[in-house]
Amino acid sequence: MAFPADLRRCQVLGLAGTACLALGGETAGALPAADLLHPASARAALGLVGVYFGVVLLIAAWLVLGRLVRGPRPPEPRSLLLVLAAWAAPLLLAPPLFSRDVYSYLAQGAMVEAHLDVYAHGPARLGGPLADEVAPLWRHTGAPYGPVFLVVAAALSGLTRGELPAGLFGMRLVALAGVSLMATALPRLARHSGADPSAALWLGALNPLVLLHLVAGAHNDAVMLGLLGVGLVAALGRRPLLGAVLVTLAALVKAPAVLGLAAVVVLQVRAGRSPATALVATTVAAAGTTVAATAVAGTGYGWVGALNTPASPQNWALTTLLGRVTRALLERLGSDLAPLAIPAWHALGIVAAVTAIALIWLRLRRRPVYALGLSLAAVAALGPAIRPWYALWGLFLIAAAAPSTSVRHRTAAVTGVLALSVLPSGGPADTGQLVLAVSGGALAVVVLWQAHQAELAPAPGRAA
Repeated sequence: MAFPADLRRCQVLGLAGTACLALGGETAGALPAADLLHPASARAALGLVGVYFGVVLLIAAWLVLGRLVRGPRPPEPRSLLLVLAAWAAPLLLAPPLFSRDVYSYLAQGAMVEAHLDVYAHGPARLGGPLADEVAPLWRHTGAPYGPVFLVVAAALSGLTRGELPAGLFGMRLVALAGVSLMATALPRLARHSGADPSAALWLGALNPLVLLHLVAGAHNDAVMLGLLGVGLVAALGRRPLLGAVLVTLAALVKAPAVLGLAAVVVLQVRAGRSPATALVATTVAAAGTTVAATAVAGTGYGWVGALNTPASPQNWALTTLLGRVTRALLERLGSDLAPLAIPAWHALGIVAAVTAIALIWLRLRRRPVYALGLSLAAVAALGPAIRPWYALWGLFLIAAAAPSTSVRHRTAAVTGVLALSVLPSGGPADTGQLVLAVSGGALAVVVLWQAHQAELAPAPGRAA
């Protein structure tokens, strides 16, 4: 199909951004151990500059596309989906970016395939080259994921026979399937919520965080959100039991999606069912799905206890930061309570999240999709661990049901900040790497400014 000139420019600019990301990732990404370069090497430095150059180009393309979506002739959802496909294409064969979690997924799938207890043992129990790719912190930690994701990872392990390149490509295809489900659900959720489908796709699917972390990073959050989205669509279409099953499958990928069952109950009540009937039907469907999925996966119920998997020491969640500050103060005072500071703040965070969720649903129960989005945002913000892609838990549904343009603008601003917050290697940054990253982003800003000025300049022979 033919694109308008402005939309075509956005497509080309974003494509250039993701192409730079993919090329830079070849030397600066979360590479297999055998291919890792020293961060101070010239190739790694050039790759880091290239990645951040690409990130800024992608953010710019996304923001310009947002102006088109809010303009007098916004692009149709189908056109936006084609733009998304173009932007994602260079990332399909790129190395993992911004996180090494995908190596953990592959190792955990191999453990299930080998009939090892993935919840009682970390990938170190598997041993071999695949376990060596897992970040040291997680080699001795059980999987925090549900049986639905682990059975997918195990099936992929069987298909690829432990071959790393094939496994990485397969896991990225799994993530792309999740993103496809998200993109399919967003317009329908937006129509139900009285929002613009194109604006929902722009914020919820073409978002840089989706491309950087769900596609390039191959995170299983894509599968969770995709199943959650189509589950809510089913519930909106008066198929509440199917909706409950799909939402439960999403929760059996990652636990936060379980909050979606509240939306399924509310939608049934709005459709005329009594609250008791809706609650019982949803509970039975969720329990049956959980039992069946766990039996098929053969992993047992260790995933319930694995929800307490410890947070990374580099984690910058609000409650963890407050806990560290409190612990440092108590240590200065010589208090024996210092070791309890972080656990205490984590407990307070959980209480605050539960309170926030209760207040959200009391106030917004007539808007269940939006209430669910805000609830998931509260879980991400107040939980004991947070990473940039966790923001997508709530953002995905806020994109579909945001009540005003101002909410979308604030959400977009958060996206821009988070998109720049993690190195492509997934590791902590030193001063030299920060300088290179800022240099890459600044170079992109200069190039974009020069291109803008050239566009504004009068053509030769034409009066200014």
